[in-house]
Amino acid sequence: MSDEEPVAAETPAPAPAPALGEPMDIMTALQLVLRKSWAHGGLAKGLHEGAKVIEKHAAQLCVLAEDCDQPDYVKLVKALCADHNVNLFTVPSAKTLGEWAGLCKIDSEGKARKVVGCGCVVVKDYGEETEGLHIVQEYVKSH
Repeated sequence: MSDEEPVAAETPAPAPAPALGEPMDIMTALQLVLRKSWAHGGLAKGLHEGAKVIEKHAAQLCVLAEDCDQPDYVKLVKALCADHNVNLFTVPSAKTLGEWAGLCKIDSEGKARKVVGCGCVVVKDYGEETEGLHIVQEYVKSH
């Protein structure tokens, strides 16, 4: 019986990122794109910053949270994206979008703490060419 106990303890924890060769889902790809863009200073967070970037025709992608409780906010973002031909992508939660956009503190264990919700994020510079960027671009073209 003692031989079976170490085997159970050696089971690996599930990895948050897919292994090489596995297909990446669209939300993971979007998260990677937003993190890279944030690292390169290419994100505009919030309605005010996002609207300025969209109106300057510098926006490449707009991400909107579905759980935004202000209908005027959602209506304005959708209208701006439609007027300026900016691709619009929706995510389910504002807290998730805020975490992906860097609006949180990271503790010593690498977990996000004090996450601030964000209703809208606009990408003005993708940063680097990554596999996630190609997946997001293909998804936007097909929808």
